[in-house]
Amino acid sequence: MQKRALISVSNKTGIVEFAKELAQQGIEIISTGGTRKILEEANVPVIGISEVTGFPEILNGRVKTLHPNVHAGLLAKRSEESHLSQLEEQQIQPIDYVVVNLYPFKETISKEDVTFDDAIENIDIGGPTMLRSAAKNHEDVTVVVDPDDYEQVLNELKGNGISLELKRNLAAKVFRHTAHYDALIADYLTKQTGEEFPETKTFTYERKQTLRYGENPHQKAAFYAEPFAASSSLVNATQLHGKELSYNNIQDADSALQIVKEYDEPAAVAVKHMNPCGVGIGETIFEAYQHTYEADSTSIFGGIVALNRTVDADTAKEMSQIFLEIILAPDFTDDALEILTAKKNIRLIKVSTELSQPEPQIKSVGGGVLIQDEDRNELNESDFKVVTERHPTDAEWKDLKFAWKVVKHVKSNAILLAKGSQTIGIGAGQMNRVGAAKIASEQAGVKAKGSVMASDAFFPMDDTVEAAYQAGVRAIIQPGGSKRDQDSIDKCNEYGIAMVFTGVRHFKH
Repeated sequence: MQKRALISVSNKTGIVEFAKELAQQGIEIISTGGTRKILEEANVPVIGISEVTGFPEILNGRVKTLHPNVHAGLLAKRSEESHLSQLEEQQIQPIDYVVVNLYPFKETISKEDVTFDDAIENIDIGGPTMLRSAAKNHEDVTVVVDPDDYEQVLNELKGNGISLELKRNLAAKVFRHTAHYDALIADYLTKQTGEEFPETKTFTYERKQTLRYGENPHQKAAFYAEPFAASSSLVNATQLHGKELSYNNIQDADSALQIVKEYDEPAAVAVKHMNPCGVGIGETIFEAYQHTYEADSTSIFGGIVALNRTVDADTAKEMSQIFLEIILAPDFTDDALEILTAKKNIRLIKVSTELSQPEPQIKSVGGGVLIQDEDRNELNESDFKVVTERHPTDAEWKDLKFAWKVVKHVKSNAILLAKGSQTIGIGAGQMNRVGAAKIASEQAGVKAKGSVMASDAFFPMDDTVEAAYQAGVRAIIQPGGSKRDQDSIDKCNEYGIAMVFTGVRHFKH
């Protein structure tokens, strides 16, 4: 019996050439709607779907392949005599190849002016049903959903026939494809309802690149992107120079990018191991970078720097004086690129630093995931409460607000010292708060005199205030909320330190 292929594609890339090759191999081609028209115009012999079903395409194309003559032809097992005899009784011919891809739902909802009705009409029903039928019966049916696979299918077809290994690989790709498709639809419709944490949640990602390895050389890794990631996310960045990013590079670069987005004024951030080692703001991006470098000129070596303004020649010259893994910025002047690309190993990344819409944060745990809103609590000065006798000076207020934006990006327990629009000491990821304070104070050294302190969570006792006083801190910003807040307030009053409560905690694990 002559072999049959059913072709119905939204993405018509390469389909005419592929169909011609199938026809040359003696395969009879069935097609629908727009695909049929294109094949006929290219003089490819085609049978219309209605000739197979004996039923017209109806409901503006909503129903055309949903018919037993199609699905029995796909699902019948060739090794089952009862299946074949039933096909013969019903005068149904088997379908041996299915070449289908789906209505462009993702592309449709990506449009700014998309209406709900447009989105609904671009939910494919017949396509996924055919794909799933064919993929379920992949031992007997070759199913192709991706134009990139046309060449391999033809090569095997012209050789010894389609191998079971290729059929199985293609079937697996089909179910990945339909799962991805359905996840996009489910997410879109769920967002229309406003439900934040539904009873089930299916996330889907698209592979951006495979990586040489993960956190360590013995760990495999790949980089996947959300389908609608913001322009100011790393997945939509443009790499202008340097070798591919590694797993750790991507994590660090994302950390730097999230911090620099906090600032409207020119800002620069240096990151090592997902913690900031220096943050600075200034009147110009050159001044901001200088503050960042001076914040910790040791730790910045081999680090990642993100800036929220175009990198100019002067800033590029400064950065070229030390070894940096990556520089991220909204843009680079031609002169800056000429200076920085002279360094072979540096990676230059062009990416928007505009604050994007909040996105859910996902963290894997054994057997599951945790999902939470992004920590996007905006700085609300009206919620700040001075709880001490002494109030911060204007200069201290400026530094306190600067430090509060940074400390939420430091691993808990976190203590940060700042002065003059730059961080001067950061204690990150410690098991107790006073330990983090001592690390930050040691790092700051004599620069700590007259500085401010920010803490990501409340002080459980007054020992952190004691450490602040010993370092020379003059003002503290922290959430408050401890049962022993008054002990810390009293200690601040004793030492003449101003303390501000924000009422907001910023744990980062």
